[in-house]
Amino acid sequence: MKKDTRPTIDRRKFVQVTAATALGFTILPRHVLGGKNYVAPSDIINFAYIGTGTEGIREMFPFLATPNVRVVAICDPQKDAIGYKDWSPNGIKNEIRTLTKNANWEPGGDGTIPGGRECGKSIVETYYANNNPEYKYKECKAYADFRQLLDKEKNIDAVKIMTPDHLHGVLCMAAMKRGKHVMVHKPLSNRLLEGKKVIEYARNSNVITHLTPWDANGSMDQVMSWINSGVIGNLQEIHNWTNRPVWPQYDTLPTDTPPIPPGFDWDLWLGPEAQRAYSPNYTNMVFRSWYDFGGGSMADMGHYSLWVVFKALQLEKPTYIVPNLTHVTAFNGVTPFQIKNDFSFPTACSVRFKYPANGSRPPVDLIWYDGGIRPAIPDELLAQNKELQPEGMMFVGDKGKILCGFWVDNPQILSGTRMETAPPTPRRNEVERYTAAIQTFINAIKTGQQYTGSFREAEDITEAINLYAVSLRARSSLRYDAASRTITNNADANKYLSREYRQGWDLDTI
Repeated sequence: MKKDTRPTIDRRKFVQVTAATALGFTILPRHVLGGKNYVAPSDIINFAYIGTGTEGIREMFPFLATPNVRVVAICDPQKDAIGYKDWSPNGIKNEIRTLTKNANWEPGGDGTIPGGRECGKSIVETYYANNNPEYKYKECKAYADFRQLLDKEKNIDAVKIMTPDHLHGVLCMAAMKRGKHVMVHKPLSNRLLEGKKVIEYARNSNVITHLTPWDANGSMDQVMSWINSGVIGNLQEIHNWTNRPVWPQYDTLPTDTPPIPPGFDWDLWLGPEAQRAYSPNYTNMVFRSWYDFGGGSMADMGHYSLWVVFKALQLEKPTYIVPNLTHVTAFNGVTPFQIKNDFSFPTACSVRFKYPANGSRPPVDLIWYDGGIRPAIPDELLAQNKELQPEGMMFVGDKGKILCGFWVDNPQILSGTRMETAPPTPRRNEVERYTAAIQTFINAIKTGQQYTGSFREAEDITEAINLYAVSLRARSSLRYDAASRTITNNADANKYLSREYRQGWDLDTI
């Protein structure tokens, strides 16, 4: 598996950010009167943390470090740390030991990679005991079933959802229906119609919502300044590419039937999806490769790079979605054949979205690439004996091109009416971004004011990412009618816009 290039939690930065966050609250008189690190009970937001796999654990620490947040309950269908995978054998365990100030902390389970609700419970209780004894924190409740958590824990104000993609929509809806504020990782849903239903409910609700990839978005200010001033002429295409997936993409459905790990509620993990035999090749780091459970590479990375692009260029409703993909071939005895695969994402693909004109913006195509596929190297780079980076973004007009990093960072004009390179774009590390996002979310809860990054703002990116998956699964170009939310040139593809819910798991009854 390709090594993950994301920065790990930097201890020095973490301490600095935590200290800065704490200072932000000492200006309030009742906090000062309460003494060092005191947070008035009326200011505390009680969180339930749903999803304690490896990534869920990583993002838990900024929550624990925020003075006016208490994680009072966690939830995961897996009880113990059994069968988890991670980017390194000891990385996350060492982070836990450092940040909980417990050099002897162990994950339990099979003794390898931390994960599961018992780990989550242990981390929360150990962190508060060793870092904030003044809280006199007593116990973190642990649940397998999020419905029981939401029904029993009446003091919960908000939830953070860090589960596989197929559970996002139903968990968000369940929480919102019970009046809980919601933060969820990408995507909002891995089904278009489900995602739209969640967004519509959020728009008609007073709960505060937040889709977390917004916090990592870059800025389109410099790029839009160049586009609006006509440097590259009329914008025609946006190209965005990533080296993901960095997880296996499977060519066949699992056929072996290993035992379900002890303490793992497979039925709860499946949630709304159809019953099937357990396989470790569905879970943990590889869920994103399956259409039933994930959203593919665009759901994983496109939120980070493209959401701000959608907003700046008002990319609202695509009319055509054109996929290019390949699946491997295999042998049927002695005869080779190409696998008919509508169950897992391809190893690599590109998908073109055609967006009509909007106001003064002419029609534009957005082309997404993953699996190492990139656009053709521009002549301007070839002339300098340069290549495109493994991940990036490029804006192509009829008179020139703008090249950027993947996060719309460090833009430069490759060709046009003038040549220019913007100053380097600084990026906050992960802990700084998460900490700022949590604080923004908390401030919105306290003021009742919705803000950018909420579910209400996420419809267009949610629509594109799900249509990406539909086009790949259908293996055909699609003509999309946004008003009726249907594919008009391939009736069979409409079945991929939604899912068949198991009893009790649909959005109306959850």
